[in-house]
Order: sequence, then C-alpha cells, then structure tokens
Amino acid sequence: MEPRTYERRGKAGIGDALKKVFSVQYAVFSKCEELKWQAEGKLKSKPLRDLNNMNEEIINRVANSKLVTFNLEELYLKGERVSFDISQWLLEGIVLRESEFRENAKEYDWTQYQDKFVALYCSTDAIIPGWAYLLLSLHLAPFAAKVTVGNLEELESILFAELLQNLDVSEFKGKSIIIKGCAHKPIPQNAYVLLAQKLQPISKSIMYGEACSSVPLFRRK
Repeated sequence: MEPRTYERRGKAGIGDALKKVFSVQYAVFSKCEELKWQAEGKLKSKPLRDLNNMNEEIINRVANSKLVTFNLEELYLKGERVSFDISQWLLEGIVLRESEFRENAKEYDWTQYQDKFVALYCSTDAIIPGWAYLLLSLHLAPFAAKVTVGNLEELESILFAELLQNLDVSEFKGKSIIIKGCAHKPIPQNAYVLLAQKLQPISKSIMYGEACSSVPLFRRK
C-alpha cells in the first residue's frame, strides 16, 4: 500500500480519537451543567409531567409526616414592651412617702402606655410596700394591655405562660415534635420549659433545635 494511504488513515484515526475525546468532554460538561441547573432550580429540560409528579410526591410526604416543628415565635404577642421604674418617685430613690407617691400617680400621664405591655420594677434596694404596685397597676389598667411586676423577661414569661395554658395542642398528638430553638424575638427560657411539659403527655417524641440539627429530649416507650 502506498505511503499516502497510511497517511490518510493515520490522520483519520487521529481525527476519530479527537472526536471521542471531545465527545466525552462535552458529555461531562453537559452533566455538570445539568447538576448545576438542578441545584439552582433552572433545569427546564425535564418534562412538566415529571416535575408535577415530583411536587405531588413531596407534598404527600410532608402531609403524611409525623415530624412537626413548633416555633414559639408564632405565639409572640405584638405590642411594645416597656418598664416603669418606681424609684423615680421615692425620696432619694429609697424612701416612699405615701402622700407624694399618690400625688405623682394621680398627676402622671398614663395614656402614653396605651396598648403596651408594662413591667413595674424598682431599680434600687428600697423596700416597696405591696399596695404601691397595686396602685400603679390600677392607674395603668384602662390603657395598658398587660401590667406585671418584675423585669421585661419576667413580663414575657408571664405572657407566654398565659398563652400556653390556653393553647390547644391536640393536633400534635402522637407526633414527633421539634421545638425550634433559634429565635429572632426575645423568647424566655421558661416558655420553652412550659411548652415541653405541655407537649410531653401527648407527643411521641420531643426534640430541640432545628430539623437538620436537633437534640433528643423525650421519646415515648
């Protein structure tokens, strides 16, 4: 055979090999792009029927799942929380003079606490008679949404205690519950304790944290 024939065949073989290499590279690239688009939710080549079936399957799994998350933030009452320091009406912040205290309470503009949650407290070591807090709470009653004695955390704790006491938790019966830990609102620790105690008699199990990272607390035997 002539040398030219070998040369043509050699070039053809190299060309076929290059085509195979490029074909493999393109296939790998296409698969990588497909995975990337799937992750980004941009894949449109999948038939719409298959996507609908996938969505229905996901919805059914969620609906039938017994694992639920309880987020205390959803119970958080809207409204401003404020504190009132009664030491401002005490002589040198220590001595309570009844006549002056009553006069201050009578002349004070309580309307500024309209629909607010108010915590009464004393920032000094003064000994406050019980009637003083009662008197101020009665002045606040026509305006404030709630009046308590203590700091703002104790106020929040009382609000959640009242909410949880009247909360119907029958929908959580027999389910595994995750009490959501991370909160963007000031949820008092006492609220988590009260919630756990309320859910324990009816739940299958209780965990704390997030679905991806939770700490087991209770499991019914």
